[in-house]
Amino acid sequence: MDALVHTTLATLFTFGMTALGAAVVFFTKKMPSDLFTKLSLGFAAGIMISASMWSLLAPAIEQVEKSGASPVLPVAGGFVLGAIFLSVMDKILPHMHLSSTETEGPHTRLGRNQLLFLAVTLHNIPEGMAVGIAFAAAAAVGEPEAYSGAIALTIGMGLQNFPEGTALSLPLNACGMSRFKAFVFGSMSAIVEPIAAIIVVSLAAYFIPVMPWLLSFAAGAMIYVVVEELIPEAKLGEHSDLGTIAVMTGFVVMMVLDTALG
Repeated sequence: MDALVHTTLATLFTFGMTALGAAVVFFTKKMPSDLFTKLSLGFAAGIMISASMWSLLAPAIEQVEKSGASPVLPVAGGFVLGAIFLSVMDKILPHMHLSSTETEGPHTRLGRNQLLFLAVTLHNIPEGMAVGIAFAAAAAVGEPEAYSGAIALTIGMGLQNFPEGTALSLPLNACGMSRFKAFVFGSMSAIVEPIAAIIVVSLAAYFIPVMPWLLSFAAGAMIYVVVEELIPEAKLGEHSDLGTIAVMTGFVVMMVLDTALG
């Protein structure tokens, strides 16, 4: 029950950060610059890479080693399964990335606005799962450091959700949506985070023996999003150095949060 309460509060925070970013649409009609969008994607990529390592894979390895077993199979196996899960979702859910004009996934009659919404929603799923699994693992371990690590992960996800909300709501408004509707769409793209997290925590009691698999699963899903979507969309042409710095900054911010709190 404690894990469920903590997870709900944590993902309401990450959802709220997305909504806060989406609310920028009420103050400006100006489209986010290409540089802003790509820097924010690079920053998000850095946070997700770091979170996968420090907040998910490292605890998974530690839990397996404490049991006296080898971490190779559960950590590598869970990681691969997480990547496969996101790959399948990528194939069965129609969507369109911010920098693209082509629809991915099955054929659909949905418009560009709905497809952009689905693209952002898709990569928010592993973020919610990661937060839920982190708190479930912390509850199973029962150590303060584990809860601190889950809190650090939550803060990191929230930080990268703010520019994400802005990067979605402003283009939607520019495509003809009212400011209020663009705000709603931008905010609701993150509603899957509390939903995914609560589902994971609700089922976690049945999967405590395989918790390292679940932690690695969430890491694999997040890295898939980074490699498939964030890094390619963060290519900056003449601003490639800035893109690299954005990724490195996100990585360091998440690493500092995890080492300071966890």
